[in-house]
Amino acid sequence: MSGVASPLTRFLVKVFAWLPLAFAAWYFAAPVLLWPVKLLIELVARVGFADIVKAVEQNAATFTFVTLLKPGDVTGKMTELVVDVDGLLYSFGLPLFAALVVAARTPRWGRVLALGYAVMVPFIAFGVFADFLKDVAIGAGPLVASQTGFAAWQREVIAFSYQIGALILPTIVPAVAWLLTHRAFLERMRTA
Repeated sequence: MSGVASPLTRFLVKVFAWLPLAFAAWYFAAPVLLWPVKLLIELVARVGFADIVKAVEQNAATFTFVTLLKPGDVTGKMTELVVDVDGLLYSFGLPLFAALVVAARTPRWGRVLALGYAVMVPFIAFGVFADFLKDVAIGAGPLVASQTGFAAWQREVIAFSYQIGALILPTIVPAVAWLLTHRAFLERMRTA
């Protein structure tokens, strides 16, 4: 066996070397990186859920949904329900994609990063919004769930959407985006 590592091994070592830096940059830049996600969430809330969502706010990487729903408390006093969703849970694919792009030594890597980011923003927004809907339709209890007006089948769709948005999309979308933008690299890797 030769002492020279295969191209795949060298590539994987580079990816793992870039991951800590990519995650650090993502963590500190998250408020800016997630701002377009907030805009998209606000649009969806305004167009499709104006009867539930009063406002969407962003504090660092946390999205706060101020709702028109009234959960009540033990004294019977009705207050507005506020739901926080951590955007980092749905955007961790961004640093993964960045590490893959940089490790592949992609020509015009800035353009590829921007394209991958643009592709991932709607999927991040989907995950955040599905998390919010899961909280109000399922997690906040029957009093709040009844105010949403969601039927049982709609709550099932919300639960399924939450699982897809939390468990599958954050890892699959960056991987697919990288594969689609690096076909030539993969072909070179295959023939090496």
